[in-house]
Amino acid sequence: MSKLAMKTIRVHDAVGSILCHDITRIVPGESKGPVFRKGHVVRQEDVEVLLQVGKEHLYVFESLPGMVHENDAAARIIAAVAGGNLTHTDPKEGRIDLLAACDGLLRINVPVLNRINSLGEISVATIHTMQHVTKGRPVAGARVVPLMIEDEKLRQLESFVSEPVIEVLPLRRAKVGVVTTGSEVFYGRIQDAFGPVLRKKFAALGSTVVGQTLTSDEVPMTAGAIRDFLEQGADLIVVTGGMSVDPDDRTPTAIRASGAEVASYGAPVYPGAMFLLAYAEGAAGRVPVLGLPGCVMYHKASIFDLIVPRLLAGMEVSAADVAALGHGGFCAQCDECRYPICPFGK
Repeated sequence: MSKLAMKTIRVHDAVGSILCHDITRIVPGESKGPVFRKGHVVRQEDVEVLLQVGKEHLYVFESLPGMVHENDAAARIIAAVAGGNLTHTDPKEGRIDLLAACDGLLRINVPVLNRINSLGEISVATIHTMQHVTKGRPVAGARVVPLMIEDEKLRQLESFVSEPVIEVLPLRRAKVGVVTTGSEVFYGRIQDAFGPVLRKKFAALGSTVVGQTLTSDEVPMTAGAIRDFLEQGADLIVVTGGMSVDPDDRTPTAIRASGAEVASYGAPVYPGAMFLLAYAEGAAGRVPVLGLPGCVMYHKASIFDLIVPRLLAGMEVSAADVAALGHGGFCAQCDECRYPICPFGK
């Protein structure tokens, strides 16, 4: 346990000292509440306020060797855990919060986070990892439990945190090629509804659909359309439709025929179970090729929202990553969708 000493001090001599208790101000008929809280470090401008509320003397904590005040401790924790593209608040009641400095993918090193919180008297809380966040969103907070903490405990944390524990990975502005399969669309029997949805979804992530090709259910035609986008320098290719087990649904076969290597077919995510993830070599390098089931078109949140931000952040998603989505991959189909402020994908 942290040890603290308390002493009485004149208000005029209290600048830099730490209050042991709340200081209450009463305005008759208007308000009553703390003007300064326990743990506040007295500043020069506070002296006149303290005198106005009738305080000539204060109880303050006496600084002891090897002890660190909660505000300074929180600042050291933040400095240790924060990676790129984060800003932080000023200390408030001993806590400092981290905010996303840009739109991007939040990545948390959960094992190291757990190790930090196992030290005792140190508390770091975050929102869930691997989710798309927008600029300004609070993503984490840090503080110590006691008003003052041993410097040695902070040094212990700093000794094993060698890389960012919390960071936001910016999303690249990808050029996206869309291949829309299905004889019903190709021959004009129905109007394509997938393309507009994808344009909107990718635009929200800072990327652009640079082209859309309609194909029938014939494998050579779809495979050729994928290869065309690879040659044209697309950074990401999505193939829509034809992902079920219907005999006319041949998109997985066409993706393989294009030369792409399938990393995962099927996902423990509802909506999104028939999702396919592959990679192919193209003019832009190693290019993800996604087979998107129809649910992406009509559900606000789906496998698209769990996978695509990772790819745009430069991560190579593996079969193991897809398998891990099962924990949290069930959408409850709420009457009013509040995604991303909900358990889906968390």
